[in-house]
Amino acid sequence: MSDAAPVLPGTDAPLGAGELVVLIDRRRRRYLVTLEPGGEWHSHAGLVPHDELIGVVEGSVVRTNRNMEVTALRPTREDFVLKMKRGAQVVYPKDQAMIVGAADVRPGCTVVEAGAGSGALTLALLAAVGPEGRVISFERREDHAGIAERNVQRFLGERPANWELHVADVVTSLPALTAHRVVLDLLEPWSAVEAAATALPPGGIVLAYTPTVPQVMRFDQRLWEDGRFTDVRTTETLVRPWDVDGLAVRPAHRMVAHTAFLTTARRVPSREQGGPPPPRRKVDTGGRIDWEAVSAASTLPAPAGGEGDHTDDRS
Repeated sequence: MSDAAPVLPGTDAPLGAGELVVLIDRRRRRYLVTLEPGGEWHSHAGLVPHDELIGVVEGSVVRTNRNMEVTALRPTREDFVLKMKRGAQVVYPKDQAMIVGAADVRPGCTVVEAGAGSGALTLALLAAVGPEGRVISFERREDHAGIAERNVQRFLGERPANWELHVADVVTSLPALTAHRVVLDLLEPWSAVEAAATALPPGGIVLAYTPTVPQVMRFDQRLWEDGRFTDVRTTETLVRPWDVDGLAVRPAHRMVAHTAFLTTARRVPSREQGGPPPPRRKVDTGGRIDWEAVSAASTLPAPAGGEGDHTDDRS
């Protein structure tokens, strides 16, 4: 791992030894490389000595020994997330952006995240809260926590002072904390609703990232049953790229469609303390829902095991 401080893309400084760079070939394939004096980057298209990249201006084009052109740039967070080492599947940029927006994660916030997975969402949350904010991440699997820690340090150049990473169960640990936001990337986020209500003051926001419809249904029901949440909303985000080639403009053949649902809710006083009543349901089940039958009937893929960062692997 490099100890070099990260340089912001677009900075007027040449690429240096120890820096992460992304190499982009003519087919727009991306390769993440740490520059080391005397090192070499190898691909199907040939090799490039690192020494030819160290000291050049960001955006320079170099040629491999097989005459393939590659462009060298400092990686954005999206570049890094798509190419970093993973223990669990990652929360991709389209969902990261919506999570930060829907949960209103802003500078100065204290955010509790569970689970940390491979650290992709952690990086987005750290960027959003800024140096005055705080991110507290929980991950039950020690191997995933180790990968998340290494990824965060590799991208940022150090372990941020405003980031805590705990190998622990958020359900038992969260009630002892106070936070502005709670972001849940768990297999069973409804199990953390009571803990989130304890940690969040009135006005705080909880958000759950869930791949399947049954998960959304159970989380929604548990929020309303708790009596300390309102303004419950569920959305999903679809991204459709476009191919633009002169006058030939059309949607790309492949799009990033469903990855997960985002459900948000606002913490409010309990109904006994003057909070709002639950919504009137179009279909009253009387609370008698066979969740195993609902899960079996779902046509969406089941989430991967463990907590944190469990979407489909899409680029």
